Amino acid sequence: MKLGKTRATIALLAITGLVLAGCASGSRGGGEQGAGGDALELLQTTPAAKGEADKVTWNSTYGELASLDPAKAFNYSENTIVSNLCEPLFQMQPDFSVQPNLATGAETEDGLTWKIGIRDDVTFWDGTPMTVEDVVYSLKRHGDPAEASYWTGGVTANIADVVKSGDSEVTVTLKSPDQILPSSLSTILGVVVQEKQRKQAGENYGNPDTGVMCTGPFQFTPGNWKQGQSITLDRYDGYWNAQKAAKAKQIEIGFVVDPTAIANSLSTGEIQGSYDVPLPALGQLSGSASGSLYYGEGMQIMAIISTGNGIFGDPAVRRALTRATDRAAIAETVYEGTGTPSRSIVPQAPWDAVPGVAKLRDEKLPDLSYDVKAAKAELEQADVDLSQPIKIAYPSERSFYADILNEMANGAKELGITLEPTGVPSAQFGAFFSDPEARKGYDGFVTTNYLSAPDPLLHLISVAKTGSDQNYSGFSDPRVDAALDAALAESDPQKRAELTVEAEALIMEQQPWVPINDLAVRMYMDKAVTGAPASFVYLYYPWAADLGSAE
Repeated sequence: MKLGKTRATIALLAITGLVLAGCASGSRGGGEQGAGGDALELLQTTPAAKGEADKVTWNSTYGELASLDPAKAFNYSENTIVSNLCEPLFQMQPDFSVQPNLATGAETEDGLTWKIGIRDDVTFWDGTPMTVEDVVYSLKRHGDPAEASYWTGGVTANIADVVKSGDSEVTVTLKSPDQILPSSLSTILGVVVQEKQRKQAGENYGNPDTGVMCTGPFQFTPGNWKQGQSITLDRYDGYWNAQKAAKAKQIEIGFVVDPTAIANSLSTGEIQGSYDVPLPALGQLSGSASGSLYYGEGMQIMAIISTGNGIFGDPAVRRALTRATDRAAIAETVYEGTGTPSRSIVPQAPWDAVPGVAKLRDEKLPDLSYDVKAAKAELEQADVDLSQPIKIAYPSERSFYADILNEMANGAKELGITLEPTGVPSAQFGAFFSDPEARKGYDGFVTTNYLSAPDPLLHLISVAKTGSDQNYSGFSDPRVDAALDAALAESDPQKRAELTVEAEALIMEQQPWVPINDLAVRMYMDKAVTGAPASFVYLYYPWAADLGSAE
């Protein structure tokens, strides 16, 4: 997928203003600390709801969504809401597994031809059956230029055709082998919408007056989106999956973005819950009597992306800066203990869900621990003019990025090189992810990024494959490409995991992205409600359906 429309918004701009103060010695892997310095218990779920709720109030920390159209759901604001309305063929679970959902299953012999069974007991909110034709139409939408989908590359570009191959079956034909297609179809790529309503809505599709027509546990009624304020979703009582039916009759999701206002509204109960709790709010909410903070297993990473320019374009310089940066201090101060030093460009939690690879990763992945002496040894391998400064861009309104880069600049100084944090207005910074011209003059830029699907291989392909959607530096290594292709084509899960680790190790030797911190999910819930998943699945899983009364 080409950025401009797809993953540009994955570069999230978190809301905080904390100052980096103090340094601590980091270690490989690192420990996880809470806002008060206590060890975090990272969760996947919260206590199950004991009963129904008439109405739950929630907040979208990143503000108002732009559209309800799933093809335009490419960021937190959109996905957090659309995930409760529109369902994919396969569904990510809080433990990062993937299960059949609107699909009954999928089979392939060669990774090129996939036969996917489709449920025949699903209805849209208007009561009409979901058909195989709706599925075919939905899967093809992303490859239709007229739809201007934000999910146009990657898996979409690899699809040769989608056809109805039975009364309850579709066949997807790919251009090159992909043994983990169901994982990709647990994201927006696998979401099914009603073809009839999409075509009738025309250019108004997904807006407040027209909305969408989907199959999820909540439904949207035109008029229930009060622009600038909130959107209200109503329980769909005809939902096909009785075991996953929504426990709340209604959920109202507000668009408050100010950290102080969010903290106050949560502590008073005006808002009953929120994901992505702003870092400045953690102190106030940790002592709140109205509810609890939950820290969940994440799929997010904060990293510095190389543009391929300047001395930062040299892998030896990037390796040296990683080892010279006290990333544990960043985790403890900037992220209030809700981050950990990254060991890879893939966050740890998705790997923890893959059995039998921990030892192999320990053996294969390079040591990234804080060690200035080791960093200097890495720098000796550089083949560039080290007198040139490294210019790293960040959105100037987000001062915490400056704090992170200043710590990195301290490490650079220890190495005898210069790193210059350079603030860029957010409106301009967004273009870094879509327009190569915007990146000119900069050696790197910050990102808070996340895995779209819970498979490390897909993220590695996105970042490091030649010509891939998040490969912003033109990074290209035939060994890496071959390793990634081999893993994607491998049908045996254990062998595929091993091949993925081999590819990961090759990529981490060069670090097209310099990984800083893995980030935990930060969620708050009022004591009156419970059930929302704590892990990082809320962009694609119907989290609001699990919310209900705590009593």
